[in-house]
Amino acid sequence: MKKELSYLETIKAIDDVKKFFERQIEVRLSLTKVQSPLYVKTSSGLQDALTGVEKGVSFTKGKEKFEIVHSLAKWKRDALGRYEFPMHTGLYTDMRAIRKDEVVDDIHSFFVEQWDWEKVISKEDRTIEYLQDTVRSIYKAIRQTSIYIKRKYKTITLDLPKTVYFITSQELEDMYPDKTPKEREELIVKEKRAVFIIGIGDKLKSGIPHDLRSPDYDDWALDGDLLIFDGVLDKAIEISSMGIRVDEKSLVSQLKKADCLDRLELPYHQKIKKCELPYTIGGGIGQSRVLMLLLEKSHIVEVQASSWEEKTLKELKDKKVL
Repeated sequence: MKKELSYLETIKAIDDVKKFFERQIEVRLSLTKVQSPLYVKTSSGLQDALTGVEKGVSFTKGKEKFEIVHSLAKWKRDALGRYEFPMHTGLYTDMRAIRKDEVVDDIHSFFVEQWDWEKVISKEDRTIEYLQDTVRSIYKAIRQTSIYIKRKYKTITLDLPKTVYFITSQELEDMYPDKTPKEREELIVKEKRAVFIIGIGDKLKSGIPHDLRSPDYDDWALDGDLLIFDGVLDKAIEISSMGIRVDEKSLVSQLKKADCLDRLELPYHQKIKKCELPYTIGGGIGQSRVLMLLLEKSHIVEVQASSWEEKTLKELKDKKVL
C-alpha cells in the first residue's frame, strides 16, 4: 500500500511547491511578483466576467459598488501599463477570489487560488507560435517542480511526460464529432497525458464553442487550456487557462459576437480600443490544482485552507479523506 504524506508533511510540501514553482516562472517568463487587489470598482470594467453567468460577491460604499475579483485578467494588463514594464517582462501575483456560484467537487471550491500572471509582448508576438513557446515554459516549470518534490518526498511517484501536446479545439471536434467537449478532453488527455487545447471561446463548425470565455480579455484565436492527466483522480484536470489578449480589433469583434458592445464604454475597454494599453499575454495557473497533482492528493480540501458546507465535510469523512 502506498504511503501517504502526513498532514504536517503536506503543509511543508505545499510551501516547498509554491516557493520552487514561483522561482521557476520568474526565471522562465521574466516575471516579478507584485501585490494585487482583492476587489475592484464595478464601474472600472476590470472585473473578469468569466462566462457572463457568475455573479461577483459585492458590497457598496456610499454610491460606489465594489466586487471581489473572479480573476485579475484585466487588472494585470492595466497594471503593466501603469507600472511601465519593459518589453517581454511581466508580473505575477497570488490571486484570491470567491466564486459563490461554483459547483463544489473534488477539484472545485468557492475559494479560488491562482498564480495570475501577465507579460508585455509586441504586436508581432501575437502568434500561435509565441503562445506555444509560452505554454512550453509553463509546463517545464511544472515538470521541474514535480522532479524537485519527488526527490524531496520519497512517497511521491508522479512521472509527468517530458513534452506537452498541442491540438486546436476544432481538430479535437473533428476527431470526436459525436462527443461533448469535456468527453473530448478526457479522451485526448488520457492518451497524451499533457495537452494544450488552442482556440477556446469562439464557435466551432458545429456551432458550439469548446468552452465559454469572456469576450474582452483573451483573443479566442490565440488562447487555450493546459490539461494534465491526474492518475490519482483518474481524469484530466485543467491546470491553466491562458492566452494572448485581445487587441483593438478582436476586442470589438468578440464583444459583438457576445452581444456585449455596451462594455466598450467602460474605461478599461476604451484604453484597449485607443491602443493605450500594452499588448500582452497572460493567464491563471491554479495553485490548488498544481498542489493536488504534484502531491498526489484526491481532494482539494487536502491542499486548501477554506471553509466547506457540512454535507461536503460529511462526504469527505465517509470517504476517509478527512
